[in-house]
Amino acid sequence: MTVHDRLLASVRVLDLCDQTGDGVTRLLADLGADVIKIEAPGGSPARHARPTLDGVSVPFALHNANKRGVVLDPSDDADRALFFEMVAGADIVVDSGAPGLAAAFGTSCATLADQFPQLVTMVVTDFGTQGPHATWQATDAVLYAMCSALSRSGPASGTPVLPPDGIASATAAVQAAWAVLVAYFNRLRCGTGDYVDFSRFDAVVLTLDPAFGTQGQAATARNATERWRGRPRNQDAYPIFACRDGYVRLCVLSPRQWHGMRAWLGEPEQFQDPSFESIAARTKAFGELSQLMAALFADRTMKQLVAEGQAHGVPIAAVLTPSQALGSEHLAAVGALIDTELAPGVAARVPVGYWVIDGTRAGYRAPAPGLSGGDKHWESTPFTPGATRKVGGRPLAGIRVLDLGVIVAGGELSRLFADLGAEVIKVESSSYPDGLRQKGPNQQISESFARAHRNNLGLGLELRSPEGAELFSRLVSASDAVFANFKPGTLPALGFSHERLLELNPGLVLAESSAFGDTGPWSRRMGYGPLVRATIGVTRLWTSDEPAAPTARHAFYDATTIFPDHVVGRISAIGALAGLIRRERDGVGARIHVSQAEAAINQLDTLYVTLAAAATGGQRIDSDPTTHRVLSCAGDDEWCVVSVRSDADREAIAAVIGQDELATWVRDRSPLQAAEELQAVGVPAGPMYRATDLRDDPQLRLRRVFSDMVHPLFDGPLPTEAGPAAYRHIPPAPQRPAPLPGADTRQVCRDVLGMASADIERLIAGGVLFAPAADTETTGVTR
Repeated sequence: MTVHDRLLASVRVLDLCDQTGDGVTRLLADLGADVIKIEAPGGSPARHARPTLDGVSVPFALHNANKRGVVLDPSDDADRALFFEMVAGADIVVDSGAPGLAAAFGTSCATLADQFPQLVTMVVTDFGTQGPHATWQATDAVLYAMCSALSRSGPASGTPVLPPDGIASATAAVQAAWAVLVAYFNRLRCGTGDYVDFSRFDAVVLTLDPAFGTQGQAATARNATERWRGRPRNQDAYPIFACRDGYVRLCVLSPRQWHGMRAWLGEPEQFQDPSFESIAARTKAFGELSQLMAALFADRTMKQLVAEGQAHGVPIAAVLTPSQALGSEHLAAVGALIDTELAPGVAARVPVGYWVIDGTRAGYRAPAPGLSGGDKHWESTPFTPGATRKVGGRPLAGIRVLDLGVIVAGGELSRLFADLGAEVIKVESSSYPDGLRQKGPNQQISESFARAHRNNLGLGLELRSPEGAELFSRLVSASDAVFANFKPGTLPALGFSHERLLELNPGLVLAESSAFGDTGPWSRRMGYGPLVRATIGVTRLWTSDEPAAPTARHAFYDATTIFPDHVVGRISAIGALAGLIRRERDGVGARIHVSQAEAAINQLDTLYVTLAAAATGGQRIDSDPTTHRVLSCAGDDEWCVVSVRSDADREAIAAVIGQDELATWVRDRSPLQAAEELQAVGVPAGPMYRATDLRDDPQLRLRRVFSDMVHPLFDGPLPTEAGPAAYRHIPPAPQRPAPLPGADTRQVCRDVLGMASADIERLIAGGVLFAPAADTETTGVTR
């Protein structure tokens, strides 16, 4: 991919970040932005962050790749003048920490946004710049506790289990990149920049595994009325079984997959009743069902079971170690990892990046800049179209998206665009409805679908019919983007390969995601997030130092999370928006593909690079000395997390607790009280929140992270995301109700395709389209 072909080739980014913000600008650099990192003499403190490989900071090297660099002395008049000259030529400025590097130059991101109205500025802090927790410090462990993910991780009773370190920070970086790119796109359309006060805590609450977000299909089997203080009792939504040489995981969701599983088991008589086609019924019978599965799997190898399961149409994956995953034939075949130098003379195997753009990987190209760099001038040509829209509108108004996406990753992608004003047309087939349509008894729509597809229009269309394909072709010609997350090969099989879509619309942006990518040995495997986690080594990392209960089948605790689906939706959104930016600039479309498996590896890049280096030996690795403690507090199943990073933290803790042991001192306090006292002396600590606690958190309330979504098919409002970040000029997301199947078929055919009512009704009668009866249409649900 040439420099000009890179999606963000015209975007100039000034990076003032430390470790908490470095990953944000790395993502923009991967997509081709001209990123210049400014460091004070002596370099960024992040250059000393551990783990290190032969003395080189692994996180600094990874998260500053593809950038250029310059050292400027804030006390030098010439360097201060050069700093403001570079700011004046930038499109985006990103700073991190409090007060941040901008303060050394006598300014701030908020002030720069005032001084340079065309500029988009963002400051990245742990909890935001205002509010009762603005001075708090966070580690990944603290963020896991406070976002409520910890409360859903671990055995049903006992100590909760922290997810692998790194996921929270990487997730926050993705959300920040999305938020700042939205503001830049808005600048292209209205001519005015923005200031974004970005909180990593907000981001992790909304993006990692949101308590008030889209859930997976297995959520339909949960008993929402059950009151239980521990971790979820149902740890078998995506069950893991031992086999001859390890473990395998199943993800049986649809009736068709259940039929395959039943055939594999030899058609047991007790499970022939059609009621077992529902996830809820199988969950209730899991005790007996699991015994049959365990017996079937015990004497077979992981490789045999994966092959047999795939042959039966059963989604299954081996639970691999990270080393097994990194050494897999698939990752080697697709080039997801490359051997390079982190710094001169220091070799490492590193993940390339998140995106494949037009068939070419957009990711790691050059190592992080050294301190001898003198990149004082922009290399890119700025793109400054004339403003066509008013300030204060929705950035994506006027963009039309055809949404073929399903389940969580697909739903998240389309929602992100719809929340920002795009016209999103959710295309559904009556024969193959979106899995999120599964709902509980006496429901017309699930909470997950309501959250994932708010602000969407619902079009009922049978793509497999010739007339349906013709209508879809006309829609493609009249749209800006198509979103899909089918198994690779599905769209071409329907007659809509990328080449065909470009024939219909040369400016189209096609954004796709899949479990394992669209090339390589694993590309045609059935995959969901739980299977991705198992295959790529994440499940093996999501465990506890404490021994599992004697009755437990295994010691892995990632069964109730939906990682990486939500973050993949945002990674795809960044790629799609970058594609639209290039289209605005050059008039050409783009194809963006994201592999969930590769996304998970990149989320844990520091850990995987370190593990790969340790496996080969021969290099000196200095590990991160931080310890994270999950401690029992006063009350029923109440916990807090404390991160001890250094001797300074240990001394600060000793000054607070005196001669007590930390665990003893914490036991007499509530989680919030313990966290407040430790944070007051600069020690990262946080209470373990449950979902019900989030709405009352004073920091989230002050920052208006949630808004109430009213849907006429629910008795009360549903709390949901208000927007990607706090902006000056971009309003919060609207909350128009998600549609029932085919609710807007007539409207779309009439308004977008210009069809006559008689033709629409004829195609509905013929099964090409589907819609509710004309006399049942009501505003907001069946429009």
